[in-house]
Amino acid sequence: MPEYQTHPYDVLIVGAGGAGLRAAIEAASSGLKVGVVTKSLLGKAHTVMAEGGVAAALANVDERDNWRVHFSDTMRGGQYLNNWRMAELHAREAPDRVRELEAWGALFDRTSDGRILQRNFGGHRYPRLAHVGDRTGLEMIRTLQDHGIHTGIEVHMECTVLTLLTDSGRIAGAFGFDRERGHFLLWPAKAVVLATGGIGRAYQITSNSWEYTGDGHALAYRAGAELLDMEFVQFHPTGMVWPPSVRGLLVTEGVRGEGGVLRNSEGRRFMFDDIPELYKTQTAASEDEGWRYTQGDKEARRPPELLTRDHVARCINREVKAGRGSPHGGVFLDIAWIKTHLPNAAEHIRRKLPSMYHQFKQLADIDITREPMEVGPTTHYMMGGVRVDGDSQMSTVPGLFAAGEVAAGLHGANRLGGNSLSDLLVFGKRAGQFAADFARAHSAPAVDRAQAGAAAQAALEPFDRGAAGENPFQIQHELQERMQALVGIVRTESEMHQALELLDAFSARAARAGVPGHRQYNNGWHTALDLPQLLTVSEAITRAALLRQESRGAQFREDFPGKDPEWGKHNIVVRRGDAGEMLVEPRPVTPMPAELTQIIEEMK
Repeated sequence: MPEYQTHPYDVLIVGAGGAGLRAAIEAASSGLKVGVVTKSLLGKAHTVMAEGGVAAALANVDERDNWRVHFSDTMRGGQYLNNWRMAELHAREAPDRVRELEAWGALFDRTSDGRILQRNFGGHRYPRLAHVGDRTGLEMIRTLQDHGIHTGIEVHMECTVLTLLTDSGRIAGAFGFDRERGHFLLWPAKAVVLATGGIGRAYQITSNSWEYTGDGHALAYRAGAELLDMEFVQFHPTGMVWPPSVRGLLVTEGVRGEGGVLRNSEGRRFMFDDIPELYKTQTAASEDEGWRYTQGDKEARRPPELLTRDHVARCINREVKAGRGSPHGGVFLDIAWIKTHLPNAAEHIRRKLPSMYHQFKQLADIDITREPMEVGPTTHYMMGGVRVDGDSQMSTVPGLFAAGEVAAGLHGANRLGGNSLSDLLVFGKRAGQFAADFARAHSAPAVDRAQAGAAAQAALEPFDRGAAGENPFQIQHELQERMQALVGIVRTESEMHQALELLDAFSARAARAGVPGHRQYNNGWHTALDLPQLLTVSEAITRAALLRQESRGAQFREDFPGKDPEWGKHNIVVRRGDAGEMLVEPRPVTPMPAELTQIIEEMK
């Protein structure tokens, strides 16, 4: 059996983004021994990429906002497939979590009278996103790290978890390796919190960093946890399309929130062509009216660029396919046009969107204060994930919790921008709190060394095959290409059946993957070990999307373009039988209590 080091904890957090750090802070505050495992370096979490802001009904810009409106917006955006309890808790608790972050040192943009400033965002009825220019996620991570280092948590950087250990159906810890040196590591734990983020690297064009290979989803699934609504993958409408080296890199929705408009190659604002009936009463009738709204006129109507992300992404996709796209396969996002309405527009843009200004200037040699950006849809966020209890965030495996993007429920069929950051704070805190409660209430589980040994032996197999084995980089590249083409923004039954056949072939090839060299920071080895996770989540997405024969939220079926009331239900992905066959089971949505139903009716 390969050698490994052991680090026991009461609570183990896998992931060091916003959700992981907030969970670690909460668990450690009760005096328990807490460890954090992060695949990358501390501070390089994907939360840093969140630019637009954190959604919370503070009502600092529009006094009509409150938790009931936020709850209603979230449910409507999620097409009412949300876990209503999570949506309620999120809307109620987000303001306190933002104020708590401010008390810990976060520096938000301010209104003229000194309160936290809030901006408009797609799907939100009122200006609701507290922000720090377009660097909100960076400020959140900085604040959480600065606060967290005083709680005594231990951090294992550049480490990857290969498997979760169980004891009689209960979680017992995790086993993985140190990416730099190649040493194996065992983390026995009474409770484990997954905060591993999303699955974007299963697709070719994505805003997600290299770490986002669906690790938490796959680890939970193989440990026996249920996955929920895996078909709902959000394609952010605006990622960079040029130059190729940064294709997919996020262009924050804050650009549209500050007045940016979308135009096709004819110079026309095409978003006015397709406005859902649900939003027509809130939509601007002209460019000028839309601009006045973004400047804070409460009575003006919402511009169509701030419709939900799934809708905007499909509209962009339509223009490109119709031959009305930009030279490099996207459309134009124009914020420079506000100079016709706003004195000192260039200074305003640089002050409000500093990261976007420098990103385009440095990477594409484009001055966004003078010319439009080329943008297009990019795989961005996963609404589906580990099925958790709405209050405690515990999965269907006792002692295994999940928070943030890896956990499903809050966002339903489609996430509203800004809700992800408040999600991290609200449910990161709850996951840490209830994981600590679980750890205090239970004795240490038995650790099955055979489970760890089997995982280590499997991890070393690519070295046995060496350079004669399949190239893991090539397998990953082809997988991403096929998922983008066959299970992307627009889906059909025939293409998804083709995808399932290819996934079987990719799995067989992954089992033959080989790498030369040694275990010390071997990127080929790391890629080979990521493949099982990518293949698991890709299969779950495809099978769930195939079963849902309708278009709803982030799922658009060209062969079933309408929403079917019969499909107002969840898809549960489960592992069954000795062979571990993946099955997808439809289940009804838990009925909403009368008081919450009344709120939604009132908000309509």
